[in-house]
Amino acid sequence: MVTSGPEDVVLEVKKSKIKPPPMFKVILLNDDFTPMEFVVVVLKTFFSKSQEQATQIMLKVHMDGVGVCGVYPNDVAVTKVKQVVTFAMKHQHPLKCAMEEI
Repeated sequence: MVTSGPEDVVLEVKKSKIKPPPMFKVILLNDDFTPMEFVVVVLKTFFSKSQEQATQIMLKVHMDGVGVCGVYPNDVAVTKVKQVVTFAMKHQHPLKCAMEEI
């Protein structure tokens, strides 16, 4: 008769790999009606950009048609897009804000 005791137990350690969440770029899209000053206010208010950073991004949007405001996890990016769109609509500007997965 064979008996087994606690010394016969072998535990195998498995390391779990946790993937970081996907990240998203929040972008502003150029239009011919939203004032540049309003875009700067949006960047300072919702993306915590300095006056200089906001102006640079605004000029990028103006010249290239699109500018990156920041990179965030999905839930934060969705919230930022909704905040910007709501704020623009409230002030009667057609400013478009979107997000793209990196």
